[in-house]
Parts: sequence; C-alpha cells; structure tokens
Amino acid sequence: MSQLTQRRYSNTHQWASPVDQDTFLIGITDFAQQQLGDVMFVDLPQVGRVVSQAESSATVESVKSASDVYSPLSGTVIEVNSALIDQLEKINNDPYGSWLFKIKCDNSQEYDDLLSEDAYQQLIS
Repeated sequence: MSQLTQRRYSNTHQWASPVDQDTFLIGITDFAQQQLGDVMFVDLPQVGRVVSQAESSATVESVKSASDVYSPLSGTVIEVNSALIDQLEKINNDPYGSWLFKIKCDNSQEYDDLLSEDAYQQLIS
C-alpha cells in the first residue's frame, strides 16, 4: 500500500501517516499550506506531551495569519521535526513530506475514523 493511500485526513486539514501499528507522522495538508501562504514560523509541541484528538498541538504562522495545528490522533508526542525550523519553505513546497511531529497513538480506531483521500478531496472541493 502506498503512503498516499495510507494517509488519512482530519476535517481541520491535518494528515496522519502510519510509521507502524501505533506510531504516526502528523502534518498539514497541501490545502492548508495554500490557504496560509508562505510559512514564516512553526511552534512544535514538546516531546513527551500528551495530546487529545482535535487538541491544538502546534502553530504554523505565515505572512497571512497564524493557524493552530490540531492533532488528528490522541497520544504522546515522541519526536518533532526540528529540521523544519531552519527550512520552513519545505512546508509549502512538500507538505506531505514535511511532517511536524510523530505521535504514539493511544487509540488506533481514531486513525481508522479519519477521512480517506477521496473523502478529504470531497471536503475541500
């Protein structure tokens, strides 16, 4: 199965992509980065932070506005992509390759309940 078909989406424009059974990369969608414009700053969560599904977990700021990043899954932040701090353009250039944080999920059903690629495309069209 390809990464694209494995990726699931929240209705607040975040994506989750499985690394293994209970670990997921989290980022913002292409639609979200287009709405934001050029990203100027990102505030990532602390490693070890426990987040709930739909909880504001990070912030992305652009020339247009600041936007909360809501975790599409509940769990513990186990890693952040600190390389993005010095390469913010990657979020605009490759939003699906530029994950913000990695989470160890408490409830894999939450992932199953996220939107498929087709359902997300319908949401944004």
